[in-house]
Amino acid sequence: MLFKKSMFLQLTAILLLIGPIVCVHAAEAGFTMPTSLSEADFPDDIHMDSLARLPQIQRAELDAAGKEAFDTYVSPGTGYGSGLRGPIGVWMNSPELAQAMFDVRQRVRYESDRDQRLTELAIISTAREINNQYEYTAHEPLAIAAGLEQGIIDIVRFRKSVEDNQAIAGFGETEQVIVKFAREVISEERVSSETFARAINIFGEQGVMDLTGLIGYYSFVAITLKAFDVQRTAGSDLLLPVRIE
Repeated sequence: MLFKKSMFLQLTAILLLIGPIVCVHAAEAGFTMPTSLSEADFPDDIHMDSLARLPQIQRAELDAAGKEAFDTYVSPGTGYGSGLRGPIGVWMNSPELAQAMFDVRQRVRYESDRDQRLTELAIISTAREINNQYEYTAHEPLAIAAGLEQGIIDIVRFRKSVEDNQAIAGFGETEQVIVKFAREVISEERVSSETFARAINIFGEQGVMDLTGLIGYYSFVAITLKAFDVQRTAGSDLLLPVRIE
């Protein structure tokens, strides 16, 4: 009995040592994981209040229409109740644009027939294909929280073949089409007739339009992040693997 207990304690100690090495964010062959972000990584033209190339917009500085746009976002249930940040904080430099994008955001992200698991799959597929670290890092945890399986996440983050991974748990026809549609609409000259037909069969005409709108919205988010070099907060772990050249 004492021998078994001793062996159990030794095994537990070994597992504790191995644990930090075996993690879901470990990079696969051909990729490496970036280091955590620090303030030393921020370019010189970044404003610390906004973590972007323009200073943070203050509500008091806005006219009545601007305040209305500001309050549309900074309200309970929007995810920005504590204040603007990230790409939407930058959009507030053009309050009319920010206001117009709110309804688009609500429609494509929350009001389609897709559940949040599939919505987040489309978002991380978009971020991966555009290669946007900020957007991907923001949404991988949301995808996990929505129930997306780690095996599917790894297909996206390491750009694995859809056809060679159809046996992955949860990676059915719908999930496969979302990944292929996002990859083709962003990175190819056209969406193939086969992928489009499969998407129509699953989502219908309105559903494909909504999926396209979701990908388009997050493409605009990524362009905003890139143009204004929006940074994540210091200390953030970056989740998008970097391909080794």
